[in-house]
Amino acid sequence: MKRSGILNRHLAGALAELGHGDGVLVCDVGMPVPAGPRVVDLAFVAGVPSFAEVLGGLLAELVVEGATAAGEVREANPAAAALLADLPDLRFVTHTELKELSAGARLVVRTGEARPYANVLLRCGVFF
Repeated sequence: MKRSGILNRHLAGALAELGHGDGVLVCDVGMPVPAGPRVVDLAFVAGVPSFAEVLGGLLAELVVEGATAAGEVREANPAAAALLADLPDLRFVTHTELKELSAGARLVVRTGEARPYANVLLRCGVFF
């Protein structure tokens, strides 16, 4: 058993399979999950685990070279927007565009977050 880091075996395995440029959608319970990408559903009850907890855990494990979020997050969910502020090459699109882009993700990680627009599409980088 792993001593630290992400212990969920499905998520740890999925992260190990990611390569440069692959997309990872981290989403709240309201975001439609696209057909196609591998899905790791961590939602337990409303709010658990939170978007902040899951995003923080993923950022500790991944190299991220870019991110895309719905521009609506800035007004509708300032707490989630603040979590995204330090992501590299962050760009904002409409929520509709984010849903369309998420279809190209390789992995979807569903959190228990129940606040609106707590979603981000991360683009994997490389560590060298």
